[in-house]
Amino acid sequence: MNSKFSILSSKRNKLFIFLFGIFLSNAIVAEIIGVKIFSVESTFGFKPLHLQTFLGTWDINQTAGALNWPFVFITSDIINEYFGKRGVKRVSYLAAGFIAYCFIIIYGATLLTPAPFWLEVNKGTDNFNIDYAFGKIFRQGLGIITGSLIAFLISQLLDAYIFHAIRKVTDGKKIWLRATGSTLVSQLIDSFVVIGIAFVLFGNWTIDQWLSTSLNSYLYKFFTAILLTPIIYLAHNLIDKYLGNDVTDKLQVEAASEE
Repeated sequence: MNSKFSILSSKRNKLFIFLFGIFLSNAIVAEIIGVKIFSVESTFGFKPLHLQTFLGTWDINQTAGALNWPFVFITSDIINEYFGKRGVKRVSYLAAGFIAYCFIIIYGATLLTPAPFWLEVNKGTDNFNIDYAFGKIFRQGLGIITGSLIAFLISQLLDAYIFHAIRKVTDGKKIWLRATGSTLVSQLIDSFVVIGIAFVLFGNWTIDQWLSTSLNSYLYKFFTAILLTPIIYLAHNLIDKYLGNDVTDKLQVEAASEE
């Protein structure tokens, strides 16, 4: 019996490490590439909308960091399902610490004096300064770092509590409702907070640029969360088979019983 429990416990630990790896990798990548704001219309070969609304001119522009963010909140929901709010808090605090660490190392790299030959071989015919470009891209500044970390922690903790509350109300049924519902609320906060702090509070964006870009980012996350619902069920089935019914039931009972 003890041997069996030890093996199952090991599977649980491996699962947590695997999920945390997916969560952390996507969170760090999203934070790094989030500095780029791209035009969705132009990317797909269309002219920008230039739609006049009460928010001002609205084009479909959004941060590149939103592209892989769905994998963060899907993984967060799976961790919440099997490891509860404590599991989500643990990975959220650890991820925030690692993200801050990455920003510090990257910022330090931008301060290093470039090798002359590196500048020379990359300047091309238009005298391109690759070191300036490197610093401009990666030296994202206090605003983006602050906005990213605050929005990340708020959205993750909010997602965990909403997920848990919906599970209680539905008596552990309707996985799609607690996964999608918690995501739609938490990502609404995340989308507006991170861009507001990074580019309005610490930057020079106008209010209409903030609102339209944040709304575009949220709408992408909104529809992606709905479209990826089948992946939630697929992940649950695979994890249940991997852990076995006894351990799966035990983990879900523990997660659901958290205050």
